[in-house]
Amino acid sequence: MIKRVLVGVDFSEASRQALERGAAWASRLGVPLTAMHVLQPPAPMLPEAQIALPDPAWLQSMEDHARVQLEGWLETWPGSQALVKWGGPAEELVAEATPDTLLVVAQVGHSTLERLLFGSTAARVVRLAPCDVLVVRASGTRG
Repeated sequence: MIKRVLVGVDFSEASRQALERGAAWASRLGVPLTAMHVLQPPAPMLPEAQIALPDPAWLQSMEDHARVQLEGWLETWPGSQALVKWGGPAEELVAEATPDTLLVVAQVGHSTLERLLFGSTAARVVRLAPCDVLVVRASGTRG
């Protein structure tokens, strides 16, 4: 039994379509809708043996900005929840999901070479998720 719909949002048009589809499922099932954006931490720069870590205030401002933007996307669906986390997108989405979650992600049209070099968040989510996954094929994408 599905008790929550969790949608991964990267602010692309494809993820907007996934959010709309996820919201429709949440409404149909009468369950809460949660949208989640994952910020990827900047890699530390290693000039010679010195490590330059990002300013914590700058990181907090990035998180705050993402939360405000995500909440704006959710205005259409009162009562929905916005989550912003740091880490790898697939790994954080999977960590947030439980067996009774419907996890919704967008399939972005990458070339075969791009998929081989960089992987696909949607493919990793499908492989690792503890729950059902809906992969939304965004209109205008190619395979």
